[in-house]
Amino acid sequence: MADESESTDEGEGDSAATVGHDRVAERTTAPMSEFGARETAVGALVAVVGVAVAFGIPLVAF
Repeated sequence: MADESESTDEGEGDSAATVGHDRVAERTTAPMSEFGARETAVGALVAVVGVAVAFGIPLVAF
């Protein structure tokens, strides 16, 4: 096998410039983003449906 070494060439690889990311924009993550009551309600509904499917179906099957 050939040695795999990282390229130091600025023009190669998946840098922010080659994949379309804005290099000067401030980075945020989802927990830092604001959300409202509607998003909270949708998340709670998804959680309730998930718990119902995960536990309800096995309980009904037996």
